[in-house]
Amino acid sequence: MLVKQRIFLLGLPLVLLFAASNLDPQLAKWKTVRMPLNSSGLSAREKQLVSKLVEAGQAMEAVYWEQMDPEGLRLMQSTQDMGLKRFLQINGGRWDLLAENAPFGGAGAMPPGHALYPAGWSRERIEAYVKAHPEQKAAIYNPYTVVREKAGRLETIPYSKAYATWVNRGAVLLREAAGLSDDAKFAKFLRLKADALQKDDYYESDLAWMDLEDPKFDVIMGPYETYLDELLGVKASFSSALLMRNDAETRKLKLYERYVPDVQDALPVAEVDRPSKKGHRTPMEVMDAPFRTGDLLHGYQAVADNLPNDPRIHEKKGSKKLFFKNFMDARVNLVILPLAKQVMRADQAAKASGDGYMAGTVMHEMAHGLGPAFARVSAKQVPIGEAIGPAYAGLEEAKADVAGMFGLEWLMAHGAVPKEKREEYYASYMAGILRSVRFGDAEPHSKAELMEFNFMMEQGAFRRENGKYFVDYGKIPAAMAKLSKELLEMEATGDRGRVERWFGKYGRMSADLKSALAGVQGVPVDVEPIYDFPYLPRS
Repeated sequence: MLVKQRIFLLGLPLVLLFAASNLDPQLAKWKTVRMPLNSSGLSAREKQLVSKLVEAGQAMEAVYWEQMDPEGLRLMQSTQDMGLKRFLQINGGRWDLLAENAPFGGAGAMPPGHALYPAGWSRERIEAYVKAHPEQKAAIYNPYTVVREKAGRLETIPYSKAYATWVNRGAVLLREAAGLSDDAKFAKFLRLKADALQKDDYYESDLAWMDLEDPKFDVIMGPYETYLDELLGVKASFSSALLMRNDAETRKLKLYERYVPDVQDALPVAEVDRPSKKGHRTPMEVMDAPFRTGDLLHGYQAVADNLPNDPRIHEKKGSKKLFFKNFMDARVNLVILPLAKQVMRADQAAKASGDGYMAGTVMHEMAHGLGPAFARVSAKQVPIGEAIGPAYAGLEEAKADVAGMFGLEWLMAHGAVPKEKREEYYASYMAGILRSVRFGDAEPHSKAELMEFNFMMEQGAFRRENGKYFVDYGKIPAAMAKLSKELLEMEATGDRGRVERWFGKYGRMSADLKSALAGVQGVPVDVEPIYDFPYLPRS
């Protein structure tokens, strides 16, 4: 049986044919959603600009596959099984990212270092090697190098050389796009981003990105997140997003922007571990994302981002919070609210809302930029990810969740947002957690929220009666403050053992929760975006 799905390239129809395959049960967990480009208000020049940015994003997609699963890319290009091809596209490789990385397509267990490190090297072996060769540590732990083995010795290759074909292609397209932009600051940023891709140095382009003022278009492009690196937890993988501003929704976020320094000062952690945010810009933008690639395309579909991740930028400029409205709407309406109706107590499921979930998401992204900038290890400042290792991804997601809700409670207490919405906020928080934990304990966001869920159950802030979950509104503020303190201290001290023990205790799904989620009917695990642009990964 062939199922037609129609996508459009700036109004020109393209047809994809998906054939039935033995992956149909897995594919059924995903809800396809079209994420269109609204080109009605674009000039001919702006349409050219968009096309250049999309092509540059497609180059980043090719790099991501080389990092994630080069063999999977070759399989996707050669297979005649359209169901397999589609599932490879969804996951960006031969592992089901939202089903505890279960292999398919002939793959074995997912290697924790993917293609970023030599096969067979464990974290312990690399750490022992670095101890014996300290002069190589900086290069091996550099976020922008690929590590290879030659005659028993490790070598590093800068991303700009390892992926030169696609990095250079992206840089050329960004410079061409800059020549089409009427926004001088945006054009400058695009040229600096092109330079950054070819130099493996993103500092100046990130500073310029922070200085953009209400851009009509925006772009995420390059290596940012470290979710792909489960070996050392330091290597950044490539992604891109074409973004178009939603002015009306963006204006609603001004309320939150002004309180960032106050929430930082209120966090339950030592003053030295919460550097002042006074005087820093914290731009918040609501955007539609009509095209995404790499880390932002495969598996978990992000509804927001907080970038850059460079702590030097955080200290000097702060960070930018981006909210992808089209993805947010799809998640809330197709997953969160239908799931809440089946798993939560009816009165609280009715309180969960898109506005409540958006408030928690805003605070989550705000909290990514709050708390410690570095870990204090042996009286030295060490990047938190380097100190914690691969457990950092889950820790940081949990910190953002919990410190964000702590901050939302602070805003209610100080009259910045209405106290009358407390129950809506916390019901929406629980509904969002129940959505994420369906991914199991391998995906970082799910791992984080499994831990939060179990801790809240232990504290009595979450409860279950007659098979349905609900929030104890009287207990949850104290539980949130207690967990915030724990997670912030973990990041401040860089205590890897403490983090691993904590997640070992709280990061597993209980039989009750597993049973409750197994009974869910007709609610997708996540959405599969269909764009107005062709999917063109190349080897």
